[in-house]
Amino acid sequence: MTGDAARVTFIGVRHHSPACARLVRDTVRALRPAYVLIEGPVDMNDRLDELLLGHQLPIAVFSSYRDRTTRHVSWAPLCDYSPEWVALTEGRSAGSVVRFIDLPAWHSAFADTENRYADAERRYDHAVTRLCREFAVDNIDTLWDHLVEIGDDATLAERLAAYFDLVRGDDEAGAGDVQREEYMARWIHAAVDAANRAAGTRPAPIVVVTGGFHRPALVRRLDEHLLSARTAPSDSPWPHVPPFPGDGVGGSYLVPYSFRRLDAFDGYQSGMPSPEYYQRLWEGGPEQAAEGITRAVVRRLRERGQPVSTAALIGARTLTGGLSRLRGHRSPSRTDVLDGLAGALVTEALDRPLPWTGRGQLRPGTDPVVVEMVAALSGSRTGRLHRDTPHPPLVHDADSELARHGIPERGEHELDLATDSGLAASRVLHRLRVLDIPGYRRTSGPLVGRPPDPREVWRVTASPLRLPMLIEAGSLGATCAEAAATRLGERFDAAGSDTGGLAEVLFDATLCGLAELGDTVVDRIRGLIESASDTAGLGQLLAVTLSLWRHDRIFGTAHSPTLAALIDAAVLRLLWLIEAIRGGPAPADDRMLHALIAIRDTAQHAPTVLSVDRADIVGVFRRGAAPDRPPALRGAAVGLVAALAPDDTLDVARAVRLAGQPEVLGDFLAGLFALAREQLLDTDAPLLAVLDELVDRFASPDFLTALPALRLAFAWFPPRERARIATRLLAARGADAAPATLLRLDADAGLLARARALEARVDELLTEHALLANPLGSGHD
Repeated sequence: MTGDAARVTFIGVRHHSPACARLVRDTVRALRPAYVLIEGPVDMNDRLDELLLGHQLPIAVFSSYRDRTTRHVSWAPLCDYSPEWVALTEGRSAGSVVRFIDLPAWHSAFADTENRYADAERRYDHAVTRLCREFAVDNIDTLWDHLVEIGDDATLAERLAAYFDLVRGDDEAGAGDVQREEYMARWIHAAVDAANRAAGTRPAPIVVVTGGFHRPALVRRLDEHLLSARTAPSDSPWPHVPPFPGDGVGGSYLVPYSFRRLDAFDGYQSGMPSPEYYQRLWEGGPEQAAEGITRAVVRRLRERGQPVSTAALIGARTLTGGLSRLRGHRSPSRTDVLDGLAGALVTEALDRPLPWTGRGQLRPGTDPVVVEMVAALSGSRTGRLHRDTPHPPLVHDADSELARHGIPERGEHELDLATDSGLAASRVLHRLRVLDIPGYRRTSGPLVGRPPDPREVWRVTASPLRLPMLIEAGSLGATCAEAAATRLGERFDAAGSDTGGLAEVLFDATLCGLAELGDTVVDRIRGLIESASDTAGLGQLLAVTLSLWRHDRIFGTAHSPTLAALIDAAVLRLLWLIEAIRGGPAPADDRMLHALIAIRDTAQHAPTVLSVDRADIVGVFRRGAAPDRPPALRGAAVGLVAALAPDDTLDVARAVRLAGQPEVLGDFLAGLFALAREQLLDTDAPLLAVLDELVDRFASPDFLTALPALRLAFAWFPPRERARIATRLLAARGADAAPATLLRLDADAGLLARARALEARVDELLTEHALLANPLGSGHD
């Protein structure tokens, strides 16, 4: 634009594109503009010096907003080759007035945006799809490399303008984009007017760097503004910065970022993939990037024991060069390198497309060579903030709390919860755990369903993610207690009517010393129990409340009347739900069995809080042993009666014999062992004889049917008790062998089961064709 208007150069960019960053750098250096206007959070304009302290990139501007009903967080990542970062640094070097011109992250225009600089191809999917089809490429990343990153820089500006004009087309922007473009246009108009007033005879140049999607709209808006300015001269002030909403809390802080989070294969709403590749492309060009990445992939594979021969490496380079020429590239692109490496190094058939043909996280089962290739191109770089960078209050509170309670930066730390100092330190560590701050892991301490233990041990390790996670957790509150309460409050709201989820929140609130939140959880639970239908979730709730009622004098909840009322209501509701359960053979549900364990423990350890007699509980479970109940419930019912009424006439061995079918036995035993493991091991020797007899009489196909559930059932016994069972079985058979011979296998149990099934099938075929005189029909080694 020339004449009486300031010369405005609009550069539409793809965020995190080295080619766009080069164009921005060269344009600013050539024009030395009066103003450099950048798509970025306008609330950071007063803190540009903080951005330029000398950080090690990548970093991000982390913004948060929270009020009573809303919480929103977002990131604006910056790396060495981000066009916005290059515009900022080059503009400062050129003496330009540099300003961010986009709305703050807490504005409603960003309500659904977590990453300000995420790719926006979802906005113009139709155009991108058409271009991919025209150029015969898989996706936008390959298309972008083909059109932009590997092309000639001499025509880059024209190609970018044509590309973004095409993909935007005549599509209507969403409401959020319209708000942002209106606001950015006001900054551009104000800069043009200011430059024209100060220019004299020669208009001052202005450079505008925004996402390419916004460029056509901003150009059109400036044309309209200049047309109206010819008849109505403007004296536009700079646009005001939207103030932070008065009824909320939050703000913006710099946070260390990482290539792993930036990678489109791994992060959320990310930009371009393979940041390590593009870093090398920015620093040394396509030839050096291709060679460096090839060496990095080979090094990673060799470090992990994957052999890569010199011949395979030569083959990969040959394939890369051939693909590059075939695709019309002057230098190898990212996809050329990846396809060349895959063609030479992947030796197994793949059951899914290569990940760089699409987007998203790697799926389980991806070929290990492909995994290492993607990891090498992603890179492991992590940013570091300058030591003078301001941090949110939570960072300082966490540091002071850790120092005040003598918690080391690394190593094992043991606490005595029976002391005030130990309990206070435990609460600090649990608050950090609830906030997902890395480096703090509890290895022992109070657990649901366990005897009281005043000793707690933590493993503290150093982590480069500690500072960024603390900064981001600062959006939840200014102190560890406030932030943990907010996080648990979010979990509380998300749990809704899920009694199991509410139980977890209640236990964590108690460990964190957040009594007020615990009272709120209890109030909601009280109203949910009568209508609860989730047996497993209600059982988890009962286990938590019983543990707090029985043991936790340390936490001030022992023998609480409020908890006692919850325990009674939960038991009554569970008994009602269990009475209604019917069904045939089905796998044992561990969560349901834990609910029955909680009922047993309540009857044994808290009978005074129950409004139902033990005899009535036993009666419910005597009925639960009926044949029309699922096997695991039948076994659990037998076990619970044996545990609560040892003088009852129930014949456990007979009940096991009645459940001796291959598809039933294992699940029945799982319920039985879960509820009465100790009693059966100590007193019921006939039971082992019955089990030995039943299993010994299984034909091979029946044994293979029963085996998986039997293994799961005996998993309820800890190793020492399994050894006692093995000793008894060996003694009963008169075998002189160590118990370990029955407990340890030379091969994986699943592999042995599959081998047994294969042998049985071979025997069937041989018998069918009269080739086997004495087929294997029974007995098990």
